[in-house]
Amino acid sequence: MIGPSSSHTAGAVKVGYLARSIFKDKLNKADIHLHGSFARTFKGHGTDRALVGGLLGFKPDDERIKNSLQIAKERNVEIDFHLSDLRGVHPNTAKLDLVGENKEMSIIGSSIGGSRIKIIQIDDYEVDFSGEMPTLWVLHKDEPGEIGIITSILGNYKLNIARMVVFRNKKGEVGSAIIELDHAVNDYVISNLENMDDIYQVRYVEPF
Repeated sequence: MIGPSSSHTAGAVKVGYLARSIFKDKLNKADIHLHGSFARTFKGHGTDRALVGGLLGFKPDDERIKNSLQIAKERNVEIDFHLSDLRGVHPNTAKLDLVGENKEMSIIGSSIGGSRIKIIQIDDYEVDFSGEMPTLWVLHKDEPGEIGIITSILGNYKLNIARMVVFRNKKGEVGSAIIELDHAVNDYVISNLENMDDIYQVRYVEPF
C-alpha cells in the first residue's frame, strides 16, 4: 500500500475508489467533508491524497496516489476539502459530495481499521457494505414480494447471495437493498433488474 497508515491512507483510498464505482459518471467536482481523526490528521497521513486518488480510480498500491491532487487538477476535477462533524459515525469517516456530467451524488464511507472500510450512506439511503465482495445496490418499491423478485432473478442466473441487508426510510416508499454475492455480475443481470417496473436504480460494485 502507499502511505503511512492503513486506516488513514489505504482505507481512505478504498472509500474514494468505491465512491467512484458507485457514482459511475465522469467526475467534475468533489466536495470532501472530513470527520473526526480524518479531519485532524488528513494532511499528515495523506488522507486528502488518498481519497482523491481513489476517486480518480487508483487502488491502494498505486504510486500515483502521492500526486493525486495535482493529477486531479490536470484532469480538471475540482476538489474542495471541509472539516465537518458528521455525528454518530466512525472517527475515520468522509462524506463525498460528487458532481458529474449528468448527476450529483453524496456518499459517506468509514475506514474502520486494517484498511477495511464500510460505505454507510448513499444520498438519503442507508447502506452497509465493504466492497470486498461483488455487491449490488438496488433501490426498489417497498412492498411485499419485491425482495422475492430480486432474489429470483439472481437465482435464475445462478448467483449465490452471501449477505443481504434491506433498509427503508419510510414504510411503503423506497427500499434500499445491499446484496453481496459469491460471483461477479454481468450486464445481463443488471439489465434484467433495471427493466423491472418497481426497481428504480441498480448499481454494481466490483470488489477490490
